[in-house]
Amino acid sequence: MKSLFLPVLGCLLMACAHTPSDKPDTSANQRLQSVLAEQDDAVKARYPARRPYETLKFFGVEPGMTVVEILPGEGWYSKILVSYLGSEGKLIGVDYPTTIWPNFPFANDAFIAERKQWPARWSADAKQWAGEEGAQVAAYSFDQLPSSLNGSVDMVLYFRALHGMARVEEKGGFLTDALNRTYKMLKPGGMVGIVQHQAREDKSDAWADGTQGYMKTSHVKRMMEKAGFELVSESTLNENPKDQPGDQDGVWRLPPSLSTSKDNPELQETYKAIGESHRMTLLFRKPL
Repeated sequence: MKSLFLPVLGCLLMACAHTPSDKPDTSANQRLQSVLAEQDDAVKARYPARRPYETLKFFGVEPGMTVVEILPGEGWYSKILVSYLGSEGKLIGVDYPTTIWPNFPFANDAFIAERKQWPARWSADAKQWAGEEGAQVAAYSFDQLPSSLNGSVDMVLYFRALHGMARVEEKGGFLTDALNRTYKMLKPGGMVGIVQHQAREDKSDAWADGTQGYMKTSHVKRMMEKAGFELVSESTLNENPKDQPGDQDGVWRLPPSLSTSKDNPELQETYKAIGESHRMTLLFRKPL
């Protein structure tokens, strides 16, 4: 991976701290390795597929940063980040906007009511994960972000979080709005790290609209550039060429979901042999 040159002014604005480099911070590396070693077995079981050490180092996440994690769910990455960022850092969980959920067929009234409680629940859990030495935590939905966050964030992370908004983009501009809000949150020179289920470029745009979980790298790049971001670098580290979905295949057929083979052990073994999805890994910057 090539080092990226930034002018002195960029370093003063902390952009250099966010740039992939061939000169690793040894203390940060050791801290991350220690945090990863302390996770429970359920988290560790997914290291070969998710490659958290390599991914976080590629993105340039460092202790002491203010980091926003989009759609952190039950906290697989959050548990790592909240410890790694340390007491000088801050981890902010951000859920999809509350207005998005009625567009999904599975989102009944009970589900929507539960999502409205998610920020409080995730914050309470994250404080437990953080302990005394972990980062400060906060949580919001996209449509409830406080204006005080604008211009205060070092890094925004989208781990497999784009497709849910992309699939209903035409119903409310949800992905466009999320990326615009991301831009506002970041400091000048702040970074966006994306890991997303990757569709082959020869698939139809209709198939790769996020409904199946997959998106084209070219489409993600266009959306980010439209929102004002500059592409810094991309990596193959989360790719899995064995994942070759057909036109009827969604990403949830694969581990860990295995949603289409619950009653078919033979098919389930086939999907387990493929492994987790083929994923793009992209790094963008808000210009100085």
